[in-house]
Amino acid sequence: MRKEKLLDLLKQMTREEKIGQLVQVAGEVFLMDNVSVTTGPLKSLELSNEMLYQVGSILNIVGSEKIRKVQDEYLSKSRLKIPLLFMADVINGYRTVFPIPIAQGCSWDKEVVYNCTKISIQEAGASGANVNFSPMVDLVRDSRWGRVMESIGGEDPYLGEVFAKTMVEAYQGEDISKLGNAAACVKHFAAYGAAEAGRDYNTVDMSEREFRQYYLPAYQSAIENGAEMIMTSFNTINGIPASVNPWLLRELLRKELGFQGIVISDYSAIEETIAHGVCKDKKEAAYKAIMAGVDIDMMSNVYANHLKDLVEEGKVSERLLDEAVLRILTLKNKLGLFENPYGNTNEEREKKVLKSKHNLQAARKLTADTFVLLKNEQQILPLNKENKKIALIGPYADNISILGSWSIFSDKSKIPTLKHAFEEKMGTQNILYAKGSEILEEKEINPILIADGGKPIHIENEKEKQKQLLEEAIEVAKQADIIVLAIGEHYRQSGEACSRANIEISQIQQNLLNELSKLKKKIVTILFNGRPLVLKNIAEKTDALLEVWFPGTEGANSITDVIFGDVNPSGKLTMSFPQAVGQCPIYYNYYNTGRPHINNYRYVSRYQDIPTQSYYPFGYGLSYSKFEYSDLKISSNKMSKNNPITVTVKVKNYSNIPGKEVIQMYIQDLVASIVRPVKELKSFKKEYFRPWEEKQITFEITEEMLKFWNEKLEHKAEEGEFKVFIGSNSEDTIEEIFEYREAN
Repeated sequence: MRKEKLLDLLKQMTREEKIGQLVQVAGEVFLMDNVSVTTGPLKSLELSNEMLYQVGSILNIVGSEKIRKVQDEYLSKSRLKIPLLFMADVINGYRTVFPIPIAQGCSWDKEVVYNCTKISIQEAGASGANVNFSPMVDLVRDSRWGRVMESIGGEDPYLGEVFAKTMVEAYQGEDISKLGNAAACVKHFAAYGAAEAGRDYNTVDMSEREFRQYYLPAYQSAIENGAEMIMTSFNTINGIPASVNPWLLRELLRKELGFQGIVISDYSAIEETIAHGVCKDKKEAAYKAIMAGVDIDMMSNVYANHLKDLVEEGKVSERLLDEAVLRILTLKNKLGLFENPYGNTNEEREKKVLKSKHNLQAARKLTADTFVLLKNEQQILPLNKENKKIALIGPYADNISILGSWSIFSDKSKIPTLKHAFEEKMGTQNILYAKGSEILEEKEINPILIADGGKPIHIENEKEKQKQLLEEAIEVAKQADIIVLAIGEHYRQSGEACSRANIEISQIQQNLLNELSKLKKKIVTILFNGRPLVLKNIAEKTDALLEVWFPGTEGANSITDVIFGDVNPSGKLTMSFPQAVGQCPIYYNYYNTGRPHINNYRYVSRYQDIPTQSYYPFGYGLSYSKFEYSDLKISSNKMSKNNPITVTVKVKNYSNIPGKEVIQMYIQDLVASIVRPVKELKSFKKEYFRPWEEKQITFEITEEMLKFWNEKLEHKAEEGEFKVFIGSNSEDTIEEIFEYREAN
């Protein structure tokens, strides 16, 4: 449809129809046999039946049959036949579930992230999703925050930029209306990952310079690469909630960054500004949100019930309302919904695509690249498939709950468990199994269930059952040559509203490991979790430690591929793992103080009881290969604005095992007008090495890499000395110094 026709359509719309386009409700209300505003989901929203059939979009209803039913019913009652937009939370897969986003980022591989994203949206698109609430590109530095699991770039702004671009390209392609594409919704704008104390929905308070330097780049990358939609965050920016923040949404997002797409609130976020204390009632919340630039009100009634009065009273102009509506109509037009209101959904294709053999094979291969080998004493891994009896123990040893908390559309049937995958590899006669413990005790499970709307549970004779599980595990372990222990967080301990003050593995699982370690047998620990954990007690009692996060549908098969050496692990951490929760937030690109840490000296910036550095640093990850770095050289020790320099390093695989290595380049501005980080990631390359192969790896250093936001909020490079670091992680590096001048 040409723009002129869209404008003509807009002119035909009543004020009520326009306002309806700015309202989003849960799709389940359209699937009720008798849609009524007096009962069910509509009661709390207080929407009229008339408004219900004028809303512009619905949330989390997918599936060909449902999409067609809802769209047909809606259009039958729509005067102008403007189709609904179907939006969904497909965070790490639809039917075929991939590793959670924090894990995908640990691949440090754009191809892995692209393919996980592409397959996810191909499946979701076949089931009718027009818009996906992804990517989540919030920078995260605090492991206590539950939504760490959703962050694709972890604690680093450069990784966030790279993967934001990758995911938007995978979702949208060159034409979002084409088969296998959908609109991307970038979230959460902005700085949601900096919530104080890691507590979800909490206050964010930082300087504009800090915000621009670290938190803004990933959002900006997504916008520059054509993201069609932005979701506001729940938190404050400069004391004003994001959903009613005109500086954030009008000045920065629209004017400075040039964003032309749709801005949508998060779930009931506009109404929640009343609880923030910046709006006295829903009417004021509606006024402030529309004036700030929010186009769609998700799951509240502030627009539906108050925008009309605001326009009629002259407080909100008709022009402002029209601008928001036109952006929504424009996206529907880009998606081709006026010609085909069902989008890319197709029942036959849905049957062929969802969880297809191709997708499962791809998931198995891609998932293995996201695992991070944290420890491997005496090269205990990979395990030999021959003549070994393995005791497979732990609450995740025979458990399908390995998908992550956002896998709301997943097919949980026929998900292989570790036990099944190990038996496939080794044969049933060589695998001895025992559960060993529950993931959590009853007192720990109940708060999760209650918060999730479930009922409290009661485990009869809990202590006796736990004692029995432990005794069975010990007996099984005694019969084995080696112990493989599968432990971790409960899948509902990570995700939205899952902040934790204690980020250790539960005590009953630690007790299980403690007892098994007394047998003096080799222990390989497989860790399932959605955030960096405090692992000191775990790591000290295990010989090998493999971080697999929540790995998705093919996770178990991918784990056995790595454990038995069919795949060499190559993942690297995108977040620092703390020594103790008291270190949080902890991140590699910190500022030095006037009294930097010196061992065995009191009056410096340090802790009395633990080291200051992380337990496992950013960029860390082992391999079955052994990589060594040497011979770092720069093409010149002087560079200028128009004359970049190159830096080379030799990397050699000192083993007979082929493998991939992520070579990382960091830069430090040694003296600047403001304090600068001790180092910042500026580039990386993931390279494959044959046995004993040596490669010379080359990076270019440009002026852009040296720029930062100064005290005047100017983004520029300053003359002076810089240090370049290259290595296998943020701590194990070799370095050289160069000088930058604007002119030769």
